[in-house]
Amino acid sequence: MNTLKQAKHWVFDMDGTLTVGVHDFPAIRRELEIPESADILHHLETLPAAEREAKHAWLLEHERELAMRSTAAFGAVALILELRSRGCRLGILTRNAKSLAHITLEAIGLDDCFAYDDVLGRDEAPPKPHPGGLTHFIDKWQVAPGETVMVGDSWLDMACGRAAGSRTVLVNAPEASEMPEADWQLEDCHALAQLIEKVR
Repeated sequence: MNTLKQAKHWVFDMDGTLTVGVHDFPAIRRELEIPESADILHHLETLPAAEREAKHAWLLEHERELAMRSTAAFGAVALILELRSRGCRLGILTRNAKSLAHITLEAIGLDDCFAYDDVLGRDEAPPKPHPGGLTHFIDKWQVAPGETVMVGDSWLDMACGRAAGSRTVLVNAPEASEMPEADWQLEDCHALAQLIEKVR
């Protein structure tokens, strides 16, 4: 049986999952003088305070411009509206800033589908793959970890979900090889919507 059939608690990554991914991470690393192989957020935390604050400010402004031009990923709007119609609890867990996540949701027409406090950014939760943000939702919603579903487009999302004990769905990652942390690997949000519609 498809174990997503009764799922009522869903947490989504934002960029590249609900939206078309537009971040040019190599360019961001070059602009901020971050080594090619380094995690951007983790690297910034190792810098002296003044440099860290300046680079965070640049990153925030750069991401704000991207957020305002966000477009929904294929099938994302229909998927979220379907889940909302079922009375599901919906959360956002992003490595972006919370304020920008709300701008993004407004840009793609989904700002009414997520409660303000159910959107967590990098200042409200440890950046993925740390499971802290997802554990926050599990505790807040008072559900067992396995009753939640983490949906994302990268290994960071899948590793976060697996560490928290959640079920995991990978979407929008056509070049990804088989990922053991992902319980499902689907083409996109449309495919996920079709999957849960079949078992409704």
